[in-house]
Amino acid sequence: MPETGVIVCENLSYIYPNGVQALCDINISINRGDYIAFVGQNGSGKTTLVKHFNGLLKPTRGSIRVFGEETRDKKVSALSRKVGYVFQNPDDMLFCSSVEEEIAYGPKLLGFEEVEIKENVEKILHELGLAAQREAHPFTLSLGDRQRLAVACVLSLSPEIFVFDEPTTGQDYFGGKSIMSLIDQLHAKGKTIVIITHDMPLVAEHARRVVVMNQGQIALDGTPGDVFSQIEQLRRLSLRSPQVTLLAQNLGSKDQTILNVGQMYAWLETEYLVSPRAAIGDFI
Repeated sequence: MPETGVIVCENLSYIYPNGVQALCDINISINRGDYIAFVGQNGSGKTTLVKHFNGLLKPTRGSIRVFGEETRDKKVSALSRKVGYVFQNPDDMLFCSSVEEEIAYGPKLLGFEEVEIKENVEKILHELGLAAQREAHPFTLSLGDRQRLAVACVLSLSPEIFVFDEPTTGQDYFGGKSIMSLIDQLHAKGKTIVIITHDMPLVAEHARRVVVMNQGQIALDGTPGDVFSQIEQLRRLSLRSPQVTLLAQNLGSKDQTILNVGQMYAWLETEYLVSPRAAIGDFI
């Protein structure tokens, strides 16, 4: 039978040149349309693993296939048309003299037709709210707009899979909301989304699947409800469920789907038949 996963890792191990083994026998399949978050402490292997998805790193042992093709002999430029990687720091991706030129650079490098490039750049400028800044130098933009520009550069290549490394780092509340709304929209359009993050409430609110990494291996893999219900296991891995999930469990909820304030509010109204404020007051 043909593979169902758009990214498939089999017994994937990676050892850095200094001898540090970052990954050990990873087996995972990411399916088309997944919205998957990789979490774990620093050094757990999550970034090393995800950098294999577009060929930034190649396996020391084992294999990784993207849309059925081995990545070992593929160039990053070829894989970037299938897997777009948005770095944690957008400044690592920007080097052109204008916003418009930045978005057009990748497609030109990969030989897209000029007419196609022009049409796509125009569309992306408007979709991401950057049209008024098309002639601005990228480094004159705010951090939030530079992050959007980094997404625009990846979007211009029309990949099927988007990888976001700590997408809300350095953003204020509204900037973070804006970036996550953009990522949600990409997923709604059928794109496969991979995020690396330490932000558990973000994972609970947006991801459909959570992979917990520990010492170069996969410790947990499931829905946010499944993973965040395993409080003791997460504690042993130096991680915590979102505060609202912990509060619901302390109040006696057995519902693993309480992952945000709206779900908490609805559960309290149903469980106690009083206002949530009054219900919580009984416990403090």
